Amino acid sequence: MTSEKKRTTFELPHYLLVAYCIYFAILAVKPFSRDVWWAENIPIMGIVLFLVITYRWFRFSNISYIMMSVLVFLHTLGGHYTFELVPFDFITNLFGFTRNHFDRLAHFSVGFYAYPILEFLYRKKLIRSRTVLALFGAFTILAVAAIYEIFEWLYAVSSNPEAGAAFLGSQGDVWDAQKDMLADGLGSITAVLLFLFANRNRPDRL
Repeated sequence: MTSEKKRTTFELPHYLLVAYCIYFAILAVKPFSRDVWWAENIPIMGIVLFLVITYRWFRFSNISYIMMSVLVFLHTLGGHYTFELVPFDFITNLFGFTRNHFDRLAHFSVGFYAYPILEFLYRKKLIRSRTVLALFGAFTILAVAAIYEIFEWLYAVSSNPEAGAAFLGSQGDVWDAQKDMLADGLGSITAVLLFLFANRNRPDRL
């Protein structure tokens, strides 16, 4: 075997991982609250670690890795500033919002994970109906969204008041949790439609 064949080829997931590591290291320096930083970044580090460990076992498409990276990068930024304080004034002023909606954008990107979920199930032939597959992807994201809102609530009431409020990021909106879950759901619908479009020429039954 030649040395060229032995050489490991850098692909898109590798570049995304390198970019994330650099980005993470920069934003780990002097965050607004170290407690909030840990709480926000532990789930994200878990996602990245899971993708690294399972890379040789299951290689997602580049579209999936790009969609999954959106949340990773947005959430890491939110962990540095807290989601309420992320510099987002341009969008806030452009649309005349009364609050910082960066957290809604991050929640919308949570829904993008419906794409890799569908891709895994589709390629492994675990669900044979495209309709059931699409519904499963959307409902899975909604379930995860609900569980995360419970986690946010438990952290907010168990930590110190300042860190709890910063982590919760409701900004005085009594319907914040419901709107966050709605954003997650809309993101999942977007991902499901994109998946169906990308696989439109394949048969409905696998």
